[in-house]
Amino acid sequence: MAWDVIGMLALVAFCAGFFDAIAGGGGLITLPALVLAGLDPISAIATNKFQAASATVSATATFARKGMIEWREGRYLIICGFIGGASGALLVSYIDKSYLEVCVPVMLILVAIYFALAPKLANEDRRKRMGILFFSFTVTPILGFYDGVFGPGVGSFFIVGFVLLCGLGMMRAMSFTKLANASCNLGSLSIFITKGVIIWPIALAMALAAFIGAQLGARAAVRVGPRLIKPMLIVVCCALALKLLSMENNPLRIAIIHSFAF
Repeated sequence: MAWDVIGMLALVAFCAGFFDAIAGGGGLITLPALVLAGLDPISAIATNKFQAASATVSATATFARKGMIEWREGRYLIICGFIGGASGALLVSYIDKSYLEVCVPVMLILVAIYFALAPKLANEDRRKRMGILFFSFTVTPILGFYDGVFGPGVGSFFIVGFVLLCGLGMMRAMSFTKLANASCNLGSLSIFITKGVIIWPIALAMALAAFIGAQLGARAAVRVGPRLIKPMLIVVCCALALKLLSMENNPLRIAIIHSFAF
């Protein structure tokens, strides 16, 4: 792939890292950008996973250094998240390319709708519906599987789950989310590496750019907040999804045209 294209994808990753640090959902931008750049869906998901995992593992290490990771309670999150992520990545490696070309834009729109309708979460603890242990063995493998198959938005899903189901305040929910998300990422990434589907020059460039963007985004988060970024993220996500659906070789577009023709 030409270096100018890699440079553009790195710029996209920088913006996604900036958005992700403020409102989450950076993968909603990077994944369709990779597909539009010409990568097949599996390579796009795998390459996107590397740059996402780099940022997530880095954030988890930061939380750990500050003593915010509860390793004893979270140890089963690590195991179940890793297994779920690896299982999802293993499945997507065998899915036909045409199915992924249909599913990726549809999933982007669904996740964008979730972001638009997601409940506002407070830092106060809520009523507990399940413990971390039960969450680890039930919800975590499902979200890990989703992360391996697709990925964007999984961090937000974990936060909502920890707050609404486990009754955690936002900071504890975020610390457990970093741990679970990192394990899911590493599980799926281990499969993608063995399958040889990661485009390394792009993955490395995007990972570095996303890291820099996330650092700047974290500094801007206090001043800007998610109020402005989240609507922008949703609009960009939907626009990219519609662009994918409008491509002439998209199987869903072809099926819709044929259905109207009859």
